[in-house]
Amino acid sequence: MKILFIHQNFPGQYLRLALYLQDQGGHEILGIGETGNIRNRSIPRGVCVRGYAAPGDSGPGVHHYLRDTERAVRRGQNVARALLSLREKGYLPDVISVHPGWGEGLFVRDVFPRVPILMYCEFFFTAEGGDVGFDPEFPSTLDGRFSLRIRNAVQLISLPTADAFISPTAWQRSRYPPLLRREIRELHDGIDTEFMRPDPEAALAIVPLSTPGESRIARGAPEGSPSPPVLVLRPGDRTITYVARNLEPYRGIHSFLRALPEVQRRYPDCHALLAGADGISYSPLLPGAQTYKAKYLAELEGRLDLSRIHFLGRVSYADLRRIFQVSAVHVYLTYPFVLSWSALEAMACGCLLLASRTAPVEEAVTHGENGILVDFFRREELVQALDTVLRDPRAFAHLRAEARRTIVSRYRLAACLERQTTLLRDLAAGSLAEKY
Repeated sequence: MKILFIHQNFPGQYLRLALYLQDQGGHEILGIGETGNIRNRSIPRGVCVRGYAAPGDSGPGVHHYLRDTERAVRRGQNVARALLSLREKGYLPDVISVHPGWGEGLFVRDVFPRVPILMYCEFFFTAEGGDVGFDPEFPSTLDGRFSLRIRNAVQLISLPTADAFISPTAWQRSRYPPLLRREIRELHDGIDTEFMRPDPEAALAIVPLSTPGESRIARGAPEGSPSPPVLVLRPGDRTITYVARNLEPYRGIHSFLRALPEVQRRYPDCHALLAGADGISYSPLLPGAQTYKAKYLAELEGRLDLSRIHFLGRVSYADLRRIFQVSAVHVYLTYPFVLSWSALEAMACGCLLLASRTAPVEEAVTHGENGILVDFFRREELVQALDTVLRDPRAFAHLRAEARRTIVSRYRLAACLERQTTLLRDLAAGSLAEKY
C-alpha cells in the first residue's frame, strides 16, 4: 500500500504503526507534519517525511473564540499546499490517515477527492462530563463554554469528509455527538508489552542535584571524575512513582503533592520519583509564566522533605520502563480526559496502579481487581491508600499480575497493529465492512 500519514507532530500516534508497516515490507509510507515539529522528532527508519510551514497567528481583530479556528484554517491551507505539490509530482496515495484536531484534515478531500481517508478521533470538547469544570480550583465560565463549542468547529467540518474513523478508547469515542459516535470504531494504538514488562532484578540509580528536589537518572561518569552520591532503588523499596508529560493539574500534580507530606511523615524511608516536564499541555496558564510545580512547592514549603522527592524531568523510554519496574506504587491521577499511555505502560510493567476514579481510568482499571481507585479530590483517601500499600507492598502481588494480564489481553501492541493494518488495507481496497 501507498500510505499517507498527516499529523502536526508526526509521527505522533502513528509511530508504532509506521514502524510496523515498514517492517512488513511492500508499503510506501509518507508522513507530513509541521516542519519545526518534525525536525525534533525521531522519524521511523525508511519513512519519507515532508514538512509544511507553521501557520501564522490570527490578526488582532479576530474574535477570541475564533483564534484557534483561524489558526487551524491556516494550518489546513499549508497542508493543502504541501499535498498539491506532491500531487503535481504524480504522487497518489492508496489511503490517507489524518489527525483532524488541529485543522490538517480540512482540505485533504479537496486535493485527493477519490482517496479513502481515515480520521483519528482523539477528543471532542464538551462543557459537561469531561475535563471542563471538573476541578473546582479551575472553574469554568460561560464565556469559556461558548469558546469551547466553537473550538469543535474544525473537527465538525473535517470529519464528514472521511470514510472511516477511530478512537483509541470507548470513553474518548463517547465524547463525540451521537451521529458521529456510531460511525467511530474503537481501536487502541497498542502497548508494547514485550518491552514494558516486569523485571525483579531492575535497579534505578538516582543522582540528587544541587537544587533541592531536583535529581537525574545516573549515567556513567568520565573516568577519573569523582562519583556523585547515588541513590539506588530496586523492586521492594518504598518507591512512589508519578509520570506525566507535564506536571500540571490535568494530571493531578496538585492532588499528589499535597498528599506527600503526610505519607513522608508515616514512612521516613519512602522516596517519590516524578517524571515529566515543567510546561503545560492542557491546564490554564499561570501568571508570570509560573510553573505548576513551582506553585505547589511554594504552597507546601517547609512541609515536604525534598531530599526524598526526585523531580527527574523528561526521561527516555528505557528509563521510563525502569521507573515502573522499581515502583512500589504508581500514582496516576487525571481529569476526565485522554487516558495516558503511561498508565497502561505502568500496568504492563506490573505496577500497582493507584489511580483516580475518573471515567477514562475506569475503562481499564477495576478497583480491587487490577488496581486501586481513589477520589481525585479526597486527599485523605489517597494518603490512606498509599499508607496501606507502603505498609506491605507484597500483599498486592495479585493486583500487579492482573494489571499486566489486562494490558496483554486488551492492548497488546501486535494485535492492535494488526487490526489497524487490516482497517487501512480494507479502506484502500474499498472493502470496509459496515460493522467492525
